[in-house]
Amino acid sequence: MRLPAPRAGARPAGHRPARLMTGVLPATAEGLRACYPRNPEPTLRVNFIASADGAVAVDGLSGGLQGPGDREVFDTLRTVCDGLIVAAGTLRAERYDALRLTPAAREWRLARGLPEFPLMVIVSGSLDLDPEQLVFSDAPIRPIVLTHRAAPPSPIREVAEVIALGDDTVNLVAGVMMLQQRGATQLLCEGGPGLLGALVAADLVDELCLTVAPLLVGGDAGRIATGPPAPPVEMSLRHALTRQDMLFLRYARRTGPRVVDR
Repeated sequence: MRLPAPRAGARPAGHRPARLMTGVLPATAEGLRACYPRNPEPTLRVNFIASADGAVAVDGLSGGLQGPGDREVFDTLRTVCDGLIVAAGTLRAERYDALRLTPAAREWRLARGLPEFPLMVIVSGSLDLDPEQLVFSDAPIRPIVLTHRAAPPSPIREVAEVIALGDDTVNLVAGVMMLQQRGATQLLCEGGPGLLGALVAADLVDELCLTVAPLLVGGDAGRIATGPPAPPVEMSLRHALTRQDMLFLRYARRTGPRVVDR
């Protein structure tokens, strides 16, 4: 069953804040995986990067914010997840290629009884996706596209498993529950802002991994989450690590991961 939302400022009985980890971002793959572990409970983790003044992109793309350590964290989070969720707009804008891991990452997964590759999951209401994009045409396993029952016909059905959830909008709660039932209990979302906003509104986010780049971007760049108003969710800071001037923050839901139900 879905747990009731806590009162603002409330602490669960017996709650003890997790120990805060501070210091330098580890340089080894083993150290990074210890900072971003798989959790014993089903978890939906979000990974974003933003500038020091809150911009989510430079010239429309997140690549302009990247710096030392960011790619290593990005790759680590993909290595430890069961499924990677991304919105169709981000997939197109960032020109995603196939979800292929390094040989070392694949060996690490296989040694722990995990599938060699995580699931690739795209959220798209319009199914306006290019079957020739490498994320589909070079995929090591068939991607999943979450859509709704009013979505138009699309050739993407030939290269992906298309699952309709919801009448005219994608039912994200049902999508997360379906992925967990398939064994993908450690989910990672890479955005974009609209999808993150929808996940927050649906009360589905358990962790936020936020990289802060030492840049002032200004302009009209958006924030990491946009969408309908939603009650605030209390988060607990689990680590604050640095590499050169980059800051790596990991927040977890203060009350622990939620049980997802319809």
